[in-house]
Amino acid sequence: MSRQLISHAKSRLEKEKGSQPKPWGGRLTMALVFPNTYYQAMSNLGFQTVYHLLNSHDDILCERFFLPDPADLKEHEKTGTVLFSLESQRPLADFDVVAFSICFENDYVHLPTLFRLGHLPFYAAERGDNHPLVLCGGVCAFLNPEPLADIMDLFAVGEGEVMLPPLLEQLTRLELPRGELLRALAAIPGVYVPSLYEVTYGEDGSLAAIAPQAGAPPQVQRQWVRELDTSESRSYVHTQDTAFADMSLVEISRGCSRGCRFCAAGFIYLPARERSLQSLLPQIEQGLCEHRKIGLVGAAVSDYSAIDDLNREIFEREGQVSVASLRMDSLTADEVHALRESGHRTLALAPEAGSQRLRDLINKGINEEHILAAARLLAAGGILNLKLYFLIGLPTEEQDDIDKLLQLTMKVREVWVEEQKKSGRLGTLTLSVNPFIPKPFTPLQWAAMDEAKSLERKMKQIRGAIARMANCEVIFESVRGAVLQAFLSRGDRRVGRVLPHLASGKNLKAACREEGLDPDFYVNRQRPEDEIFPWDILDNGVRRDYLLAEYHRGQEGKLSSPCSPGCRRCGICK
Repeated sequence: MSRQLISHAKSRLEKEKGSQPKPWGGRLTMALVFPNTYYQAMSNLGFQTVYHLLNSHDDILCERFFLPDPADLKEHEKTGTVLFSLESQRPLADFDVVAFSICFENDYVHLPTLFRLGHLPFYAAERGDNHPLVLCGGVCAFLNPEPLADIMDLFAVGEGEVMLPPLLEQLTRLELPRGELLRALAAIPGVYVPSLYEVTYGEDGSLAAIAPQAGAPPQVQRQWVRELDTSESRSYVHTQDTAFADMSLVEISRGCSRGCRFCAAGFIYLPARERSLQSLLPQIEQGLCEHRKIGLVGAAVSDYSAIDDLNREIFEREGQVSVASLRMDSLTADEVHALRESGHRTLALAPEAGSQRLRDLINKGINEEHILAAARLLAAGGILNLKLYFLIGLPTEEQDDIDKLLQLTMKVREVWVEEQKKSGRLGTLTLSVNPFIPKPFTPLQWAAMDEAKSLERKMKQIRGAIARMANCEVIFESVRGAVLQAFLSRGDRRVGRVLPHLASGKNLKAACREEGLDPDFYVNRQRPEDEIFPWDILDNGVRRDYLLAEYHRGQEGKLSSPCSPGCRRCGICK
């Protein structure tokens, strides 16, 4: 093994505070793998929480693996060094279970590299009883597991706090033959074992059926935590090599009740839940022992019912507050003051669309008055820079909608300049423009993604217009990356065969050509309302007929009210 790589790993581990190395021997050994770099992994609160949950069991030893940094990857290739754990530098193949935590579809492209460096066969059918059991968890596992169905032995479909106890209990029986063990695991609620299902396709290439075999359930039900106060989710390992090096993260809520029709997180984490202020305060105090700033994590932080009280409690402990983005219709002057006092120079708002027609289509639930009022509140509150998030390529989008996006930007800029002139300083207005991707388990899952050339044309117009606005700039998500994400998030089992070609450097079209697939079939095709989706193997609690009704309401420009406890509209509050 490369001394340089070992030295780098040990140095990184020594700089951490809160990691949990354990001695080997007498424990079930689990490799927790994040298919991206250490920096990305340690910036992910879900990854940190699962690491903590696993190591909180005395009979479990969990160590972390990451995609090597570019320089380290070259050293691995040059020296032939196998992929090894951060904690003990043990090879991946030495572990009983290899558990992938995947939250972003484009990270699938890194899987062939990780398997190759780990000396593990890539496809499940090529692995036997002498290989580790390969498990996949994370958001992607309960959004659409099918692109990885031929790679993973099993998926944990749901939230780690509720999935892990029964799963770990069963995994202590690893001495069973692999087939028998997988059948036993499939009996656990929320566990999906793809090898126990037979997949057939129709003449048009669409999915015909996913038929269960050997007593496997016809659908796998997502598991979720009923009471968030029964568990914690916060920064457990502190390191400078992360996007949040200056703060401690604390999850205050999970899920979102707003029902934005494009947002997968708004549906796969239903029902919306929040932690009580009383349960958060000990976590806040622990976080403040490491950093003065507390990063509040949640899909809709501004909607937290006790947000002003929480901010005040943090300030009374001489702490500061950080949030990722803000809801425009629930933003308060007190919240802006708290963020300014915490040192925030830039904050973000998400209008998503420039025209009211498209905002209604996606059920954003805000109007231009909300947007301008929020911008004024932030500028008047002393926030220097503003970031606006927009989607382009939404269903039915026309030239007029792009024109209105630019008109709204000019109006926001006018308000921003007007308020900031009063303080004698002028910050920057930044647009972050991203292509719309129709995601599984959303009302817009039936829609097609806009063509790449159309997206590029719209980006060119926006770029040219923003260039003529003083103190304004625009950044775009890569169209190529967005198309790849759509392909991987909406794909079936055949898509997994493309990953080794993508990992070798081929572009999406060339990779698909190698396997006889058409990327447009997955990305740019409007889906019939009765089409069987690959992700229909999962039951995430939200009824399909509800999503379809919301799709129709969006087409009609009708708004839907936020989800509320016990409303029973979507089926989750049974």
